[in-house]
Amino acid sequence: MLYAILCYNSEEAVGAWTQAEDDAVMARLDVVHRRLAAEGRLGPAARLAFTSAATTLMKGHEPPLVIDGPYAETKEQMLGFYVVDCESRDEAVAIAQDLAQANPGAGGYEIRPVRLFLPGTRAA
Repeated sequence: MLYAILCYNSEEAVGAWTQAEDDAVMARLDVVHRRLAAEGRLGPAARLAFTSAATTLMKGHEPPLVIDGPYAETKEQMLGFYVVDCESRDEAVAIAQDLAQANPGAGGYEIRPVRLFLPGTRAA
């Protein structure tokens, strides 16, 4: 079964990292990425741009309302996601724990089963 692991953290905290700190986190995460890829369990993954680059389309308006930035008013933002192939929720939680260990500090990982997966046609 496919699971989405949604990565949340404070943009302010992550944005304050030096390039060396960011590179170190990405290197630790890459160890997990390579292992999951070698096991054939890593699907699409993305690190998102900060919410200052976001645009939100709000339904319920005619025409739909387009606004700059995210809609949710939260302390943490979704900064990226993974799609992983796991036999169980427990396996997906274990992967999220590995990602959390590689990326210490505040934030969290939301784990959800994927109900529909369209791999797309665009090559990375």
